Amino acid sequence: MNEVRVRFATMDDLATCGRLDKQWPKSSLAGKIAVQEYILAEDDGDPVGCLRLEHIWGKIPYIGLIWLEPAYRGQGNGRAILGFLETSLRERGHRVLLSSSQANEATPQAWHRAVGFRECGIIAGINEGGIGEVFFRKDL
Repeated sequence: MNEVRVRFATMDDLATCGRLDKQWPKSSLAGKIAVQEYILAEDDGDPVGCLRLEHIWGKIPYIGLIWLEPAYRGQGNGRAILGFLETSLRERGHRVLLSSSQANEATPQAWHRAVGFRECGIIAGINEGGIGEVFFRKDL
């Protein structure tokens, strides 16, 4: 594996983003790409990860999805994607970033804490099967 390159997705990446992010309709992905709210991680030009940024109440940045191919996890690539996003958000004047994980997902929760997020609340029973969602906050 080579060093992972992190960049904003472009419209040329729409099909790739659709393959990586099956939860989001392609029409909405195009809008995210247009406003630099979709990030790709690549190894030698091959997509290995992504991040989709959303906004709560239209103003507070929130990680709607961060995902890496299993072979690229645990090597600092998630931190690289997050660092790229944080730099962009600071340049845009944001001072806080939110994220979340299902209450039954110990590994993603541990990752959030390891990269500097603090738990800031939970919404009980919001996910399928009545599983709660744990929210995290990180100052930028």
